[in-house]
Amino acid sequence: MRLRTGGTVLAAVLLLGAGTAGAVPAGTADTAHCAGQRPVHVPGAEHHTTACLPDLTTAALSGTAYTDPSDWMSLQAKGTKNPTGVPGVQIDGYFPDSSRLNATHGWKHDAQFVIRLPENWNGGLVVTGAPGVRKQYSLDSLISDWVLAQGYAFASTDKGNNGPDFYTDGERPGDAIVEWNRRTTQLTRAAKKVVAQAYGKAPRRTYMTGISNGGYLTRWQLENHPELYDGGVDWEGTLWTSRGDNMLRQLPTAVARQAGRATDTDMYRAGFARGSEFLWPYHEKAYWGLTQKTYRAELDPSYDRACPGSSAGSTLEQILAPCASDATYAYEERPASVRRAVERIALTGRIGKPMLTLHGDLDALLPISTDSDTYTRMIKDRGRGALHRYYTVEQGTHVDSLHDTYPDRLRPVLPCYRDAFTALTAWVEDGTRPPGSGTVERPVTGDVVNSCDIGGS
Repeated sequence: MRLRTGGTVLAAVLLLGAGTAGAVPAGTADTAHCAGQRPVHVPGAEHHTTACLPDLTTAALSGTAYTDPSDWMSLQAKGTKNPTGVPGVQIDGYFPDSSRLNATHGWKHDAQFVIRLPENWNGGLVVTGAPGVRKQYSLDSLISDWVLAQGYAFASTDKGNNGPDFYTDGERPGDAIVEWNRRTTQLTRAAKKVVAQAYGKAPRRTYMTGISNGGYLTRWQLENHPELYDGGVDWEGTLWTSRGDNMLRQLPTAVARQAGRATDTDMYRAGFARGSEFLWPYHEKAYWGLTQKTYRAELDPSYDRACPGSSAGSTLEQILAPCASDATYAYEERPASVRRAVERIALTGRIGKPMLTLHGDLDALLPISTDSDTYTRMIKDRGRGALHRYYTVEQGTHVDSLHDTYPDRLRPVLPCYRDAFTALTAWVEDGTRPPGSGTVERPVTGDVVNSCDIGGS
């Protein structure tokens, strides 16, 4: 069906999204096949612009105002093959919000979103939210290009706050992350209506998906709003539980190791995988300190009000530096108010629609043993195991671009994600059951950057 006509450091880039796209031109571009297209209204949006483009993929949009390579270029391995040549309509805008952390397009306004409508639509919609604390274009290369080429409409949100100072948004502990879930729900509902306006009918199927914090959003949405979706693919989603596993239990050990106060044995006890040691020096410099201090500031601000204070830092060195106090942070010893803050964002495992989870066994930011292994048990304990499949990707880690540094020791997860997404849609739409849960072994030969079979190797 066609659109209606007639109407610096890897982690710094990953977590901060270093650049900002230019101002989005208002109105519809002068493209012949979209001449006279009807205006599309985004329900609830405070502002939005619409453009008809000859190609909605990153191959064409890089260097324009319609994507931001600094928001996505560090997420994939070199040699990743993406489709191109998908004409359609792009809508950029924002919902009402009081925070101003996202400067994309010069708007200085959070709750920004992007919606893409391919000319040749397959009847489906894919919704996602930014990984880390990045922005709305962060999954353009990993997810948008690929699903658009299959005919899906695509929608992505910046989650309502972003950047290293995301924790400053809100009044109560946990408010910033609570907003992530609310903004995803808001965008899903709005995007469904936009699709109906553009194509003359509502989407047949809607899928939720994401990586890291976007995987957390997928889990949360399928637990709390299964009525909005037909299924989801969770790629290494962040796990939050108030009395079980969460980042505030594991990361202090990593910070302590950086300070010379924890041993490798302590790291293994905290959940970090044996065999992932070669990745620790990089994560020590780029991930652990920043992640611990900002999420602890979000959920337990009274622990150390001086660090990070009102900002994680104004220079890259300051932003990535850990707080010394986090080396001795003990979640179990903190007041009950901290657990209550985590409860506001906690997962239960009570998914209401089919979901496939992928996680690399060498993830050195969200260790698999204290994340997806635990979440899979939670799903089974809730009696929802029949709705779930879980694939451990051998030699996969948190960010595929690290494969470029260690091509013989790491495997990109992206091709396995794409195979999992195909398996999910076959399960939902045709009743074809996906392969059973298990380990996706790295093949001895072949193109590991662009091929994967979750049912084999």
